[in-house]
Amino acid sequence: MKGYFGIGVEGISKPMNLGALARTAHAFGASFAFTVAAAFDRREANRADTSDSAASIPIYDWPTLADLRLPVGCALVGIELTPDAIDLPSFRHPRAAAYILGPERGSLSPEATALCEFVVKIPTKFCVNVALAGGLVMYDRVLSLGRHAPRPVGAGGPAATVLSPATFGPPRLRSKR
Repeated sequence: MKGYFGIGVEGISKPMNLGALARTAHAFGASFAFTVAAAFDRREANRADTSDSAASIPIYDWPTLADLRLPVGCALVGIELTPDAIDLPSFRHPRAAAYILGPERGSLSPEATALCEFVVKIPTKFCVNVALAGGLVMYDRVLSLGRHAPRPVGAGGPAATVLSPATFGPPRLRSKR
């Protein structure tokens, strides 16, 4: 899968949620994780992060949205249950993305939403836990951008489908000016 992604939370206060989100980000191959305006105890968060993700991926703690720094070309994607947000199953993930979720018992701030290139919603009847929401978004990204065998028409898994090796065209040479 080409590209990269990071995931973070604005205003998170429950360290176990942050630990679970960091562990899930590590499992799905995130390039980084982050918090903005967080109020938590890092040692408590580490109790839920049994993979010790901080030893494998950078975790940035930004005090305010003004301090948030993303790589050039990285799209900020808000995850929020609002009527005008794009349904996650219909969303094409950017190749380079940072996903930001709102706090527990709250929503993304209007300032965070204004920074987002896209706002996406998970099609549920009500809000789910922040760590679970992050996991669903990361799973959808891997599923939609990864290279997997097509789903079968009937129930069950694919019948021993072997994917052909990825093919690449000939080199593209730039003309000299």
